[in-house]
Amino acid sequence: MTTVLSDSTTSALSTTVPTGAVRRVLIANRGEIALRIIRAAHDLGIKAVAVYTRADSDADFVELADDAWLLDGSGAGETYLDIEKILALAKRSGADAVHPGYGYMAENAQFAQAVIDAGLIWVGPPPAAIELLGDKSGARAVAEAVDAPVAPGSDGAVADLTEADEVADRIGFPVVVKAVHGGGGRGFRACAAAEDLEAAYTAATREAQSAFGRGECLIEKQIVRPRHLETQCLADAHGNVRVVSTRDCTLQRRNQKIIEEAPAPFLTAEYERIVSEASARLLAHVGYVGAATCEFLLGEDGTIIFMEANARIQVEHTVTEEVTGVDLVGWQVRIASGEALPDEFPAVRGHSFQFRINAEDPTTFFPATGAVKNHRAPSGPGVRLDSGIGEGSVVGTDFDPMLAKLVVTGATRDEALARARRALSEYRIEGVSTLLPLHRVLVNEQAFATDFKVWTNWLETAFVNPLVDPQLGEQMSTATDSFSVVVEVDGRRMTVSVPKDVIADLGHVPSPSVPRRKRGLSSRKGAKIADDSNALNAPMQGTIVSVSVNPGDTVEAGDTLAVIEAMKMEQPLKAGHSGTVSEVLVDAGASVKSGEAIIRFAA
Repeated sequence: MTTVLSDSTTSALSTTVPTGAVRRVLIANRGEIALRIIRAAHDLGIKAVAVYTRADSDADFVELADDAWLLDGSGAGETYLDIEKILALAKRSGADAVHPGYGYMAENAQFAQAVIDAGLIWVGPPPAAIELLGDKSGARAVAEAVDAPVAPGSDGAVADLTEADEVADRIGFPVVVKAVHGGGGRGFRACAAAEDLEAAYTAATREAQSAFGRGECLIEKQIVRPRHLETQCLADAHGNVRVVSTRDCTLQRRNQKIIEEAPAPFLTAEYERIVSEASARLLAHVGYVGAATCEFLLGEDGTIIFMEANARIQVEHTVTEEVTGVDLVGWQVRIASGEALPDEFPAVRGHSFQFRINAEDPTTFFPATGAVKNHRAPSGPGVRLDSGIGEGSVVGTDFDPMLAKLVVTGATRDEALARARRALSEYRIEGVSTLLPLHRVLVNEQAFATDFKVWTNWLETAFVNPLVDPQLGEQMSTATDSFSVVVEVDGRRMTVSVPKDVIADLGHVPSPSVPRRKRGLSSRKGAKIADDSNALNAPMQGTIVSVSVNPGDTVEAGDTLAVIEAMKMEQPLKAGHSGTVSEVLVDAGASVKSGEAIIRFAA
């Protein structure tokens, strides 16, 4: 087995992880993944320690942990991203191991090294492997070394826009600009033509710097209308690597997954062999230990390429667990304890879907906030809900918008879809906008449910969202825009959905109230425009990253006027019509509320 070291930084990190009996594990995460790790630990007879912020003091993961310690501070930067605070609580709580979950510091090699240096067991891969695979240019070099298919592109990160232009000219458009560090769709921009490259490169590097603290990007040839495939893998400290299942994660918005399924449907045996063998070779090559996911793109022309390897458990691990019966989170802890993997895992049986229940507007995908007032979870055969919320939970902007994961399994893909339709119809969350209405549409969409003629940006380029009025571009009513009232008519019980605006007009909005939505033009690509067309309003709460116009400037419909950031994702705000800017109301760096005017136009 060969461990690849890419530079002096990586070589200073451990290439192995110490193993030992885990008896008390601290979970450096929150929400549903913290709860999932707590349950896996309890199944193994291990004590679980939660760390929490004041906003989560009543959360389920705090209540169900054996011990819970306050992370003082606000926002991720002062809490879950503070290595010293996490390690101090690990010591005070008597933990002998740290599980990072996913996100936050799960792929932070320095955090992993700090845990090991503190004499604790790190439930994850060696820091050197994290550093190497977290660097997309390094991962690309490893893929080439083990003969995994890769797309034409730059040799590592490009130095500047000039080099980006040179690489794009050499490999031809369309291209993608990808952040070398991090993932989750952040720091990723597609570019169809040379005139768009500067904007794509600037946005990708800025977003990467904001999300990961490093803005380096590489350039690759774009695969046209690709499916997003991945392999779920496990590797132990004894040199064994196993591919547990394939998955498909093609349905995405802003390059972030919203529906995943296992196994990958309509995948030939040859393609399954290619991705499985390439994954095993790659992980063995870097001396990997723990759970990992290798991701690939399969173009409509049959081209398949390795994209990246994620050195952690994935959000969508659930669907692999459902079709194999393998407790992946439990195996992370067992591997960290020194246990060897079996010669083989159970073969895949059935089919499973995961629906990410994000706090987002289902028509624009903008983050949403509010208080959960009514939460009714689905149940029944084949239904699993990994949730971090309940009635009274407050959804803010400090953390990721994912509230829960609905996982539905059946003997076949068709049966799983039928169960998903039923489960989604049962599921109720009121008080905050979620993707539930969109999921209910998608499981009945022929292109996805039957024909499987979808690709990674299909939602943004080809899907006609019936939740948006096709004539006005206005959001249609969803569960968050109304309240349910139960009445009896001639002895028959009926549930009536009453528009929130009607109740508000009568002066009887239930408390706590949710701000009334201003109706206006909306678009995934830009901001909401006020009804009088004389203002550009913030479509969500966030921070203004840049403003590109000044008073007196003339703009055309579709021009980018400003960029807003929330949840570490940037959103360009575009002009809905031509006109002249009369007033710029905010500067870069300003915090704005949803609906707040940013730019005004001359009448």
